Amino acid sequence: MTSHNSRVDGEVWDPFGTLHRTLWIGGGQWAGKSTVARLLAVQYGVTVYHYDYHDARGHNDRRIARRVALGEPATDPDMDKVWVHTTPEEMATETLTGFPDRFQWALDDLRALVSGRPIIAEGWGLRPELVAPIIDSPRRMIVMVPTPEFRHQQVHELPRAASLAHRVSDPARAQINRLARDRLVAEDAVRSAHQLGIRVIAIDGSRDAAAIAEIVADHFSPYLPEPDRKA
Repeated sequence: MTSHNSRVDGEVWDPFGTLHRTLWIGGGQWAGKSTVARLLAVQYGVTVYHYDYHDARGHNDRRIARRVALGEPATDPDMDKVWVHTTPEEMATETLTGFPDRFQWALDDLRALVSGRPIIAEGWGLRPELVAPIIDSPRRMIVMVPTPEFRHQQVHELPRAASLAHRVSDPARAQINRLARDRLVAEDAVRSAHQLGIRVIAIDGSRDAAAIAEIVADHFSPYLPEPDRKA
């Protein structure tokens, strides 16, 4: 259990008690985590923290500092080396290795939030093994992962999932590697969640986002306020 005086990874600092009130949605890419969080925000008036947005935009200085501390160049790495000439297994290992540091950056963001309502933090970097030590119950977290069929559907329907944002010499190979990495990272999240007794929802496309949001809301129901019936 974490409160404003509790120790988090060796650091005593949670000035507004935010971490104690946070609910967590982790899991795989393209599972609809952001959409579900947005629906819950509208229906319950909760505050949402989008990990992917902050990780991609607000943490770049810290990412550069981390590379320098590891003896790596401060400039962005060669995109061909990252996406084309690296195996999905190597990519997954590197991603998982980097998550703990990135999680601490997210915790810093969350500690700075002040809200009179519960906070939902969602994103693929919110790993079960990282969240579990700072929650008082497994019910404060849920893991959403796409089935292979739904991931395939998302790749064909979501522009941001259909292609890599970086310029590389072999876009097709880079996309294949990226999707294989995402699958491996998602499978790791499922294994971790099962070991820690954290609930996993497999998203297969048979239920729309509103139906999934209802399931997540029911899971979080001990911590959510009454829904806004006008939403």
